[in-house]
Amino acid sequence: MDQLERLAELARDFHRRGWALGTSGNFSAVMDRAPLRVAITASSVDKSRLSLDDILEVGVDGKVLRPAQAKPSAETLLHIVIVQTLGAGAVLHTHSVWSTILSDYHIGHGGFFIEGYEMLKGLEGIKTHEHREWVPILENSQDMEALAAEARRMIEENPEIHGFLIRRHGMYTWGRDLPEAARHVEILEFLLESIGRRQMMEPQY
Repeated sequence: MDQLERLAELARDFHRRGWALGTSGNFSAVMDRAPLRVAITASSVDKSRLSLDDILEVGVDGKVLRPAQAKPSAETLLHIVIVQTLGAGAVLHTHSVWSTILSDYHIGHGGFFIEGYEMLKGLEGIKTHEHREWVPILENSQDMEALAAEARRMIEENPEIHGFLIRRHGMYTWGRDLPEAARHVEILEFLLESIGRRQMMEPQY
């Protein structure tokens, strides 16, 4: 299975899991680095029926290379920033209920820590459940250039993170390739749901 087929399959799978309902979410994979070419899902596509025709290629400036008439996701620049800053080979943006709720709940602190969970060891480079994972949260904006610049600054300040949230707008994670990025989605979505459900069970004073 090639990169484009895998992207389409992941989009449909994430829809089934409730992580990218309707037209939410967008997914990308690096096709070449010199010059940079990135395959990314098109804008406003229902992820339950995403096909190869709904995946386009963009360059380092986020502009479409092919097909010429296609409309890229508004968040393409965020994918480019992550690829450039971290050397990622794939970037996956989900829009689950738990990532949306927690991004709103913790925005006042700029993020939150996840620690003590065995599932943390599913994140690349993490060897123990005692790891303390910082999950930053960015304020949402319709100014994609400003949001991409803020994401770049945040990543440069926190190079060890495996993902971040955008307020009321879900999660971004990545990997050196699509399988690793997909694993990070599964791990982080599990952890976010665990954190969210636990907080719901705690007494509120």
